[in-house]
Amino acid sequence: MTLSGALTVGKMGLIFCDLIESGVVSAIVSTGALMAHGLVEATGRSHFRYDAKMDDKALFHAGYNRVYDSLEPEVNLDHVEKVVEHVLMAWEPEDVVCSYKLHRRIGEYLVQNSPGRGILKSACQHNVPVFVPAFTDSELGIDFALHKITRQKRGMPALRFDPFEDFEKFAETMLATNRMGLFTVGGGVPRNWSQQFGVYAELLARRGYKKLPLKRYNYGVRICPEPVHWGGLSGSTYTEAVSWGKFVPPEEGGRFAEVFDDATVALPLIAGAVLERIGYFKRDK
Repeated sequence: MTLSGALTVGKMGLIFCDLIESGVVSAIVSTGALMAHGLVEATGRSHFRYDAKMDDKALFHAGYNRVYDSLEPEVNLDHVEKVVEHVLMAWEPEDVVCSYKLHRRIGEYLVQNSPGRGILKSACQHNVPVFVPAFTDSELGIDFALHKITRQKRGMPALRFDPFEDFEKFAETMLATNRMGLFTVGGGVPRNWSQQFGVYAELLARRGYKKLPLKRYNYGVRICPEPVHWGGLSGSTYTEAVSWGKFVPPEEGGRFAEVFDDATVALPLIAGAVLERIGYFKRDK
């Protein structure tokens, strides 16, 4: 499952908790923003509605960050930094850091300290790795950079971050599946990072690193209103990715659906229908 945008600020976070807890999710690939804002709510903080009469300059000086039509108080992100600092202070210097390991540790923290629900808490409880490929482009990435300064000032050994540990873990997770499906909300780095697994698997075999059969996504559902004619990654079709060896062609059984709608409208409907169909939700009699 690949996620983009500020969906947790848009109150979509519990939908992802339901999907994880239902057992249909093997891995999550996300933007860092979604995980950071989700951590805000998982630790009991709140987001607020934006009044269009508010001036962005005034919001900055008052300590509010605007996310489209919602507000993220800066004190929320200060609290998130304290959580990350707590987790990283206990990190063994010889253990390399990557996004899925850090998110798992944060999930463990939430299991012990937060009574509410949250994406990272649910992912930890159900052993679902959470990857953020553009980790430095995130609030948690900034917190990691600030923690590096703290360790330097205290004379502590620096922690090493290796993004390829994420890639190898994701590849291991996907190789362990029989048939792969991809549920994409939005686009950008999380989408392509997860899709390029098919290319990686092909090159492992074709260039002689491992003996592997072709391993491509069999199914794909994408929610994104971006049209293809703008030329952005968010608008590219799944069938285009067939040419890269990322998806099984329709003639060989590949099945894809492109949902051109706002995620806050389509996501609850699609997720709700799937969860009801598999019995996670029961129909009222």
